[in-house]
Amino acid sequence: MSARRIMTAFCAAGAILAGASASAQGSDEIVSPNFRQEIPNIPGKSLVAVEVEYPPGAASAPHMHAKSAFIYAYVVSGAIESKVNDDEVRVYRAGESWSEPPGASHTVSRNASKTQPAKLLAIFVVDSHDKELTTPIR
Repeated sequence: MSARRIMTAFCAAGAILAGASASAQGSDEIVSPNFRQEIPNIPGKSLVAVEVEYPPGAASAPHMHAKSAFIYAYVVSGAIESKVNDDEVRVYRAGESWSEPPGASHTVSRNASKTQPAKLLAIFVVDSHDKELTTPIR
């Protein structure tokens, strides 16, 4: 893959994430693009990875994910408290993971600690034309 294609992919991911971060008003997590690539053997689908950093006590605003997005979340460090759809609130620690179905409602997503930072890697399989990965729940 050429350097130009890689840079284009990261710029596209940054634009998507800027929209995702802007739409999650009132949130205090830090979302950074990690990877974006169309999936060659699944036309119309892309793989998008983002890092979500939570300072101590930080949280994301309640949000929904794109209707096409299947998500795999992996806790890189710290502990993340999460509630998806009608599931119970659960704390995931470094090395643990979960998945979220397309169109999931993510009402709780926060650092479980008031004193230590936490980080997760979220990997989306999403329709390539979807530009908003998250939208706020009003």
